[in-house]
Amino acid sequence: RYTNATGDSILEGYKKLGKAPIYIYGVVTLFSMFIITAAIFAFTAGLANNFCGDYFHVSISQHWWPAIIFGIVFALLSYGKFKVLDVTLKLIGLVLVLTVSVAFFMLLDTPTNIQSPTSFDILSTSSGFAFAIFLMGWMPMGVDMSAWHSLWTQERIKQTGYHPTLKETLLDFKIGYVITVILAIFFLSIGAKTLYGVTSITEINKLSGVGYADLLVNSFIQAIGSWSAIIISLAAFSTMFGTSITLADGYCRAVNRTIHLIQENNTVESKKGYLGWLVVLFIGSYLLIIFFGSKLSNLMNLATGTSFMIAPIAAYFNYRIVFSDDVPLTHQPPKWLNWLAIAGMVIITSFSVGYLYVLIIG
Repeated sequence: RYTNATGDSILEGYKKLGKAPIYIYGVVTLFSMFIITAAIFAFTAGLANNFCGDYFHVSISQHWWPAIIFGIVFALLSYGKFKVLDVTLKLIGLVLVLTVSVAFFMLLDTPTNIQSPTSFDILSTSSGFAFAIFLMGWMPMGVDMSAWHSLWTQERIKQTGYHPTLKETLLDFKIGYVITVILAIFFLSIGAKTLYGVTSITEINKLSGVGYADLLVNSFIQAIGSWSAIIISLAAFSTMFGTSITLADGYCRAVNRTIHLIQENNTVESKKGYLGWLVVLFIGSYLLIIFFGSKLSNLMNLATGTSFMIAPIAAYFNYRIVFSDDVPLTHQPPKWLNWLAIAGMVIITSFSVGYLYVLIIG
């Protein structure tokens, strides 16, 4: 809504609120970007290693796979055209929807012998509550990453030369949101049918990217049969490769724009700045993969926990700019959505306070 109405990204909106919002966003982004990117690329590399080894008999050191994935993503993003990114993600998204849907329906009749705990059982323990925070902190992505969508909206308008109406923008958002919800249910169901009860969270946290990829595929094979391995392999890899591209582009666009706004530079953003941040992101993330390996899941818990803790602040900033004088009344959300936003901020703030309490009492 904000970008459609004003032509500015959410980051420009943050700056209009004062220096604090843009600085807070910059610090949180710089803290989390290397950890989350390293974890996602490590898992993607593990899936690529298993897939190419099993079906193409390609044997490459697992330390080289993250570098290869980084190189492919860099080549796609440095081409200079947003259209390349857009088309690539759409193709990956098509493969993702098809393979995940097939995997879900194949597992539909598979029995689950372990009784699932209720949500209250999970939240009643400090470890369960902390796990819920880690899950919600980046599911489907952090509130602070809403800035990415506004930057992509700007780039799409620039690429196509067409400024969509608010109705068209909201329709595009709703379609994407519904598909995301459906895929989330599919993924949750696949996990419940394959991974749930196979191993503990403690054991999973000790796994490297390759180890976790092995666990996922082997659990699927045990539930369905060896013939199904290629389905889950394609579904998992398309998911993670698309996420890798999205992460790299989103983080680097956001950091580049944030630094540009903090410096109060009136010149046009440099493409070199974006490419420079890509290089910095890849080097930093690769070093984390090499030196921390199996501990990446713990680091990612820290990053997602931090993302959830900052969510109430980011939500408040977003609320302020969407209901600011910069946005015409015709483009502002209706009253019911206004109250829903307030209720959402109260809920995530309550969870954040609860998480702080869990951290303090251990």
